[in-house]
Amino acid sequence: MSQQAVSPPLIVPPAERPWRWVIIVLIFFGTIINYFDRLALPVLAPVLRTEFALSNVDYAWIANSFLLVYALSMFLWGAVFDRIGNRLGFAVAVVIWSLAEMGTAAARGVASLCGMRALLGLGEAGNWPGATRTIAEWFPARQRALGMGIANTGASLGPALAVPLIVWMRDAWGWRAVFIITGLWGFVWLLFWLLLHPKASRVAGTAARVDAPPIAWSLILRRREAWGIILARFFGDPIWWLYVNWMPLYLADARGYDLKQLKATGWVPYVAAALGALIGGWCSGYLLRRTGDVNRARKTAIYIGTIAMLAGFATAFAPTAELAIACMSVTLFGFQFWVGNVQTLASDYFPIGAVGSIAGFAGTAAGLGAVIFTFSTGWVVDHFTYTPILIIAGMLAPIATLVLFSLAGRVRPVTNLS
Repeated sequence: MSQQAVSPPLIVPPAERPWRWVIIVLIFFGTIINYFDRLALPVLAPVLRTEFALSNVDYAWIANSFLLVYALSMFLWGAVFDRIGNRLGFAVAVVIWSLAEMGTAAARGVASLCGMRALLGLGEAGNWPGATRTIAEWFPARQRALGMGIANTGASLGPALAVPLIVWMRDAWGWRAVFIITGLWGFVWLLFWLLLHPKASRVAGTAARVDAPPIAWSLILRRREAWGIILARFFGDPIWWLYVNWMPLYLADARGYDLKQLKATGWVPYVAAALGALIGGWCSGYLLRRTGDVNRARKTAIYIGTIAMLAGFATAFAPTAELAIACMSVTLFGFQFWVGNVQTLASDYFPIGAVGSIAGFAGTAAGLGAVIFTFSTGWVVDHFTYTPILIIAGMLAPIATLVLFSLAGRVRPVTNLS
């Protein structure tokens, strides 16, 4: 990316931007669909494993086909959104991932499943750089954590709804129909997005701009603040992906669940995650209003989420499936409480012209961490049990937070980005 002179954007006052709530609702529903699409295969994994005679290592390769492309595409999507804007960026991403989801219905084995999951990862990688940049553009600082919380609620409610509904659709029409139906939902969302999102980044009745020129990657990557966010996601996000990719198989293999039991209770941890996303965003905003100190507000919320994620240790030793689900619920509540505030830090530290790129780099790091952890999980489970993986996952949360604040330091705007 070429280096350009950077000047602070003129932000439209929030009172003049009531349409921001329409935009965040669209992102919320788009994120639900995004997670429905990516969860279809993990939820159906017990069925697909039988139909295609998959080992846990085979399944890890399929899961990593998504994650690897997802990770490597994320930083590119950050640049795409910074260049072409939020409206068109989301349109391109949704078309790619919806076609990939529908194409999975034609899978015939490991190779075709890997190919479709890779294409799905390419498209779905655009969701978080786009969401982070859109929220930074439309929301004032005191509401950005809430905005990210609403978006992350979609990431949690998507799996919560996906588990029972995907099992129900599979029972009614077969597993191939699941991928066609969920893929079509993306095109329905895209129609509303194009109709309701303004074509230009201007608010009616004002000449103020919400656009900002993109900032060169070389300037961004010189900053410790950027690396703190990036490495925190590398260490922290594998916790989420462990439960997204492996929880249905864990409940089937280690706890004896069938699809009926999974449909009955497998959604509970994701509802807890949705509450964590909302409460985490609200908590940060509340503390910011009370204290006027963004550093104190963000760090307090991140520490609360870190402590809650330590419940992951207990999952490994829970004597019953019900208690294991309760421990997983607290863990995912803590993760979403944590990650929404970490994602918001990009707009706390940097101008809007850097936010999409930082979100992209952080997403790439998160995906690479998840790839390593996902493949390790497949190998460890095939040779041992889930217990070592759950213990290691419990250690990642404090490591991520320690790295974040050791590098990023005090939360305040960067003033010398040149």
